[in-house]
Amino acid sequence: MKERVLITGATGFVGYHLIEAAVQAGLEVYAAVRPSSELEHLKSLNIQYTSLNYTDSSALVKELEEKQYQYIIHAAGTTKAKDALAYAKVNADYTKALALAATKAKMPLKKFVFISSLAALGPIAYKDNLPIDEQHAAQPVTEYGRSKLLAEQYLSEIKELPWVILRPTAVYGPREKDIFILLKTLNSGLDPYISRQAQRLSFIYVKDLAKAVILALGAKEHQASYNLSDGNSYSRYALADITKRVLGKKAVRIHLPMGVVKVVAQVLEMAYAKGDKVPALNTEKLNELTAANWNCSIAKGKRELGFVPEYDLETGLAQTLQWYKENKWL
Repeated sequence: MKERVLITGATGFVGYHLIEAAVQAGLEVYAAVRPSSELEHLKSLNIQYTSLNYTDSSALVKELEEKQYQYIIHAAGTTKAKDALAYAKVNADYTKALALAATKAKMPLKKFVFISSLAALGPIAYKDNLPIDEQHAAQPVTEYGRSKLLAEQYLSEIKELPWVILRPTAVYGPREKDIFILLKTLNSGLDPYISRQAQRLSFIYVKDLAKAVILALGAKEHQASYNLSDGNSYSRYALADITKRVLGKKAVRIHLPMGVVKVVAQVLEMAYAKGDKVPALNTEKLNELTAANWNCSIAKGKRELGFVPEYDLETGLAQTLQWYKENKWL
C-alpha cells in the first residue's frame, strides 16, 4: 500500500515539481488547492485533491485525520505581499496552524517538511569567504525573509513534531515566473543590472529542490534544517552570460544607478497602492536583488540527506530555456 503525502502550494511553480517528484517516488499524492485554483497543468498527474482552512484549527485536524497522511510537504506561501502582517499571516501563521494540527491529529505522521528560504537567514558580506551555513546568525533583509524565519521559529517550539526545514536559494526552472522576467529581457536584447557592485549568487534548479524534498521525507533526525543550492557560487553576470550563450543571443549590458532604480520602485509601489497586487520591482525586492553574497553551504544536506545536485546553472538553464521555447513563453 502506498504511503500518503499532503502537498500544499500544489498549484504553484515549485508545487508542480514537488507533485511530479512525489508521484515518481511512488507516493499517493493529495494536492491542497483553493476552489479558485487553476488545475489544468496538474490533470496529467495521478493525484487527488483536497482543501485546507488554515484559520479553523478543528477543521484542519479533522481533514488530516480523515486522510491519514504519513508525510506533509508544506510549500504554500507568498513571495509578494503588501506589508509585514500579510507576509506573516500566510508564511508564518498558516505554517504554525498546519503544524499544530498535525500534532493534534491522530495519524501516522513520519515527517513534516517545510519549504522555507535562504532569505530567512539573509545574505552575508561579499568579502566573507565562508558560505552561509545552518549556524549562520539570521539577519533577513526583507519582510518575506523575516516571515519565513518566524515560521521556522514557530516550528522550533513544537517539540513533538518531526520536522525538516529546507532553505533553498533562488529557485529557477520550467514554469517559474520571476527569474523568467530577466530571461525574457535578455531574449529581447537587454542585459540590465542595478549598480556596479560585485555579487556572489547561488541558484538551485527546481528538480534538484524536489529531489531534496523527497530525500527529506526519510531524514533520520527528528528535527533538522538544511540550506540548499547547486553547491556553486556565481558572479552576478553568470546567469545572463549562460542564457545568451544558450539562446545564441546578444544583449546590451547596462548598469542602472541605485538611486534611479529606487525611485522607479517607489513609483511602482505608489501605482499599485490601491490594488491587491504587488509590483515585481519594489523596495523589498531591491534589498534581495542587491545583496552582496548569497553563497551557501550544502555540506550538511549532502552528509545527512545524501543530497547531491544533478544540475549546475549551465545544465539547468539549458533545460529551462528549452521548456520556455517549447511552450511559447519565449
